[in-house]
Amino acid sequence: MPGLIASFLSVTNPTGAEPVPQAALMNDTQNLEIHIEPGKTYFLRIINMAAFAAQYFWIDGHTFRIIEVDGVYHEPTEAEQIYLTAAQRYGVLLTTKNETDANYAIMGSMDEDLFDQIPDGLNPNVTSYLVYDSALPLPEPADIDEFDPFDDMLLVPTDGEELLPDPDLVVTLDVVMDNLGNGANYAFFSGITYVKPKVPSLYTALTSGEYATNASIYGVNTHSYVLEHNEVVEIVLNNQDPGKHPFHLHGHAFQSILRSEEEAGDFDPESVTNGSVVLPQKPMRRDVLLVRPNGHIVMRFRANNPGVWLFHCHIEWHVDSGLVMTFVEAPLVLQQTITIPEDHFAACAALSPPMATAGNAAANTVDLLDLQGQNLSPAPLPSGFQAKGIVALTFSCLAGLIGVGVIAWYGMGEMTNLEKERQVDHVMHIQDERGIVKTESATGSVGGPDAGVGVRDTIETAR
Repeated sequence: MPGLIASFLSVTNPTGAEPVPQAALMNDTQNLEIHIEPGKTYFLRIINMAAFAAQYFWIDGHTFRIIEVDGVYHEPTEAEQIYLTAAQRYGVLLTTKNETDANYAIMGSMDEDLFDQIPDGLNPNVTSYLVYDSALPLPEPADIDEFDPFDDMLLVPTDGEELLPDPDLVVTLDVVMDNLGNGANYAFFSGITYVKPKVPSLYTALTSGEYATNASIYGVNTHSYVLEHNEVVEIVLNNQDPGKHPFHLHGHAFQSILRSEEEAGDFDPESVTNGSVVLPQKPMRRDVLLVRPNGHIVMRFRANNPGVWLFHCHIEWHVDSGLVMTFVEAPLVLQQTITIPEDHFAACAALSPPMATAGNAAANTVDLLDLQGQNLSPAPLPSGFQAKGIVALTFSCLAGLIGVGVIAWYGMGEMTNLEKERQVDHVMHIQDERGIVKTESATGSVGGPDAGVGVRDTIETAR
């Protein structure tokens, strides 16, 4: 896996084409047989464990009733076919036929729209069998004209939870895939690509006292928002990328209140205000939601679960390329309610080198507002240099040994002073945009525990 990640995040892959699976499996195999009895109702738990591929799922000659998605029970709703992104889960009730004169194919089919390049000979399908009579032959799957999965946005939770009130905080995230100065392709939420901090953000929240409410201490490339306890948060996600993405929130099952068709562009709040878009009274709830190409989704949740929760694309290649951000939820409450087990600290100490477990994102425990030395993303591309230029340069260089040598020399060399200045300017620009308190030199600091409180006003969007 490390080798695949290294080649994926490389100047040799400037378009960010993801590795494509070699095959689809069901319960770790193909041609699985599930023996059933006639006239009975079975509960099927369907989980997409893939790192990348989404799956269409159906059973020839049968319908089923969806009763649960991502651990949340919903009113039973009949469906013939469902679509599962990576990490999505469904619970369905299947009532078998009374007749036992045939067996039926259980089908999974990978969504090839996700793949930039489809390898020759790839079979996107996996077939299992619903066996009524083992003496009868296993059938060939029936042909289908098109994929037509059930729309999960139509589901209604059994607990009847109504639409949360207008949000206290709106977080707008624009999804873009682009290149940085090292030539590799990265993923961005509103201009920020995720980079792991030197100290896990949970440990920062637990060891920073009253400074835990200051978003800047978690580091600019963790893209952290500090949430107040029990406030209503709305995430508006604008997919400015031509691909599908499944977005997952840790710690919550959010209300899925809006999903556009593909090519709908960015969300316009006026569409709700003027009544052209009507939000559901009892929205479907889950923790992984698909956004369509160049479309948008809107989610709401109540910040009633103190913790440090990631929000990210569940295509694992996009996690590696940085499509991750952080919610630090009610950190002062968190400090009063959780204790880190000793085996966590032991695991961090056993790493080589050991991982710090206290302080800010730069592992500074003395001055929490001094982030000198924090982990940062690569510098941006030089002004005017585009991804297509990287592609041309890459293949030109790879045409000869001299070109390969140039790439190796450039990649191993330290950043020049100009590159370092560009990186600092890039980070400071992001901090300016988000209203984050800037850090000064290693001997200075800015503000106190309340510094950065203005971030909320900067990132909050009027409804």
